[in-house]
Amino acid sequence: MNNPSGTSRRAVLAAAAATAAAPFVAGGKADAAPAANPKTWDLTLLGTSDTHGNVYNWDYYKDAEYDDSAHNDIGLAKVATLVNQIRAERRGKATLVLDAGDTIQGTPLATYYAKQEPITTTGEKHPMARAMNVIDYDAVTLGNHEFNYGLPLLALWIRQLGFPALAANAVNVKTGRPAFVPYIIKKVDLGHGAPNLRVGILGLTNPGVAIWDRANVEGTLRFDDCVATAAKYVPEMRRRGADIVLISAHGGDSGKSSYGPELPNENPSALIAEQVPGIDAILFGHAHSDIPQRFVTNTATGAQVLLSEPSRWGQRLTRMDFQLSRDRGRWVITSKASTSLNTNTVEADPKVVAAVRAQHNKTVAYVNQVVATSTETLSAAESRYKDTPILDYINKVQTDTVVAALGTALPVLSIAAPFSRTAVFPAGDVKIKDVAGLYIYDNTLEAVVLTGAEVRAYLEYSAKYFVTLPVGAPVDPATINDPSVPDYNYDVISGVEYDIDISKPVGQRITRLVRRDDSTGTTTPVGDAEQFVVAVNNYRRSGGGNFPGIVKPQVYNAQQEIRQLLIDWAQAKGSINPADFFTPNWRLVRDNVPVFV
Repeated sequence: MNNPSGTSRRAVLAAAAATAAAPFVAGGKADAAPAANPKTWDLTLLGTSDTHGNVYNWDYYKDAEYDDSAHNDIGLAKVATLVNQIRAERRGKATLVLDAGDTIQGTPLATYYAKQEPITTTGEKHPMARAMNVIDYDAVTLGNHEFNYGLPLLALWIRQLGFPALAANAVNVKTGRPAFVPYIIKKVDLGHGAPNLRVGILGLTNPGVAIWDRANVEGTLRFDDCVATAAKYVPEMRRRGADIVLISAHGGDSGKSSYGPELPNENPSALIAEQVPGIDAILFGHAHSDIPQRFVTNTATGAQVLLSEPSRWGQRLTRMDFQLSRDRGRWVITSKASTSLNTNTVEADPKVVAAVRAQHNKTVAYVNQVVATSTETLSAAESRYKDTPILDYINKVQTDTVVAALGTALPVLSIAAPFSRTAVFPAGDVKIKDVAGLYIYDNTLEAVVLTGAEVRAYLEYSAKYFVTLPVGAPVDPATINDPSVPDYNYDVISGVEYDIDISKPVGQRITRLVRRDDSTGTTTPVGDAEQFVVAVNNYRRSGGGNFPGIVKPQVYNAQQEIRQLLIDWAQAKGSINPADFFTPNWRLVRDNVPVFV
């Protein structure tokens, strides 16, 4: 694909020519001292991030209005009301609206129009394009999840937007040119006869796309370091007339990565502010944190760079306010601050609700289809620290699928993670929404061959999820896990039996690893040289989570979505009965004594 962005080369060149024609404006030290008692103007930036397919304040998995323990609300319909209120409050004063990415994946609504009735087949406008166009954003940055459904769907979604989609560090491998619009320079009228303010907006996507969506981008796109990309483009934007420079970055501010050091940093926003001169503020996302205001000192200039992250799913709206004055013929920011606005304070905007109503209703009808009957209630509440039937259901389906495709020349193991703590299959009717609530990601199934030694190393790495609790120390399920390791980076494996001793140091916790002979009932230790076919999702197999040994050629990859396999298995059986798939095979122990009975 020559142009995966969906933006024509002519349009990109025209935009570049327009910005190149802008008069030169020197980019001096941010927050420079203004003249005494200058006249001032102001600019407001509103920002969202990680909306993840949420338009309505609706939980499709529960078929009810969204609610959590903090009584947050979600969705762009709520965001729209806050945006409209602020625009009205400012009575036409300069107000920009940006999004920092992860927009078209994350809910059954988004999945439906990518998988069940894909917009690439129907030509229908994506619900997130409908909602964002009503709000009238100025730009969106591409997040890593924008690449989940492939480049053709992404390109079509971008064409459906009424504003630019930015990703400066996504580069076309064949041409070496930006694959998407890297930045815009927007003329903003501040009113009262003032010269136009030229606002430069640079978009940076997450380098982890190269791992997480390797199948969709390998050989087509590369993802450069965000700091280096900012250092390249910020001076260019200043040369082309940007009076102030804003960055919309899909990467958190921790400076850490969930993957290995072979890729650029996953969460570089604070590093960008610290290392690249000429940036005034950064709207960022990816980490799903609520960070109303943070200042980072640029080491080269001493300037204070303003950063803010607006949580996730439309729960918050960042508001950045800049006061500006004129000093010797150029614009100077005299003050800047940001805050985080809670969308649970307003009602949903009726125009956004109306724009997506038909698609929302179709999705609700779809997820409420019954797929099977469960013989009992199955819950994922304890799946992180106990072997539970509902997680074995995933492993059973994955194992059956791989065995059917490859046969049984080698033993087949399967890997699954407790994605949700709230997933439940109720006794009686199980609906699509229940299965989707258990498997919330759009992963596909793959398989690789691991040795016994690699299986052990994999389990040891997974076991770092647990805090160390000496023998006799109290055990609280609420605090049993290391908070720095997300639930989706804790994996369990079926097909072998093993103990995890949480009283031992990380790396020395797999104290028992055996394979059971079903015909005799006997067990034998897993040998280092033994070979196993291991069913695993594409995220993990491509390197997500940085698990050892798993990034290797697939022996199975039919591009089948795991969630759909779970649905298909249930529909084919008609019944979900733990007797068909539950085999307790792992446990937490301390000194060989089970932690939970």
